[in-house]
Amino acid sequence: MSLFYLGQSMPIAPAKLCSHPGCNATATANGKCPAHEPKPTDALIKRERTKDKRPSAHKRGYDYRWNQARLAFLDEHPLCKHCQDKDMIVAATVVDHIIPHRGDQSRFWDQDNWQPLCKSCHDIKTATIDRKLTTALLPNGKAGGAVLK
Repeated sequence: MSLFYLGQSMPIAPAKLCSHPGCNATATANGKCPAHEPKPTDALIKRERTKDKRPSAHKRGYDYRWNQARLAFLDEHPLCKHCQDKDMIVAATVVDHIIPHRGDQSRFWDQDNWQPLCKSCHDIKTATIDRKLTTALLPNGKAGGAVLK
């Protein structure tokens, strides 16, 4: 079936050009030609690989019950512990497990293992201390012996 517009075929939209400066190639749906499409970065590729292996937050125990406990803990401890140690007053938004629980439910729910942190301090702590702890506690001993200071 063909469409007619006043007795003629409907006009076809002209092809769009690549938005890269100086490029006159035909663009795909994202506005760039195949030569100028953005390439995934190493960090993005690594994040996608990691994301596929890691269970969902809900499966790791971060569910409604956790959210209620987290909110109650933050009500009782409203300031970031790391910022307070530096004489700064910053609101805590994250309940951090001091020692990563790694699925251990008793450690997960142990409030003595919780500390209130701002997102910035939590991100730094997770990227440094938690990674060192994981390396130090590996059962195969290959990367063991990392010292925490």
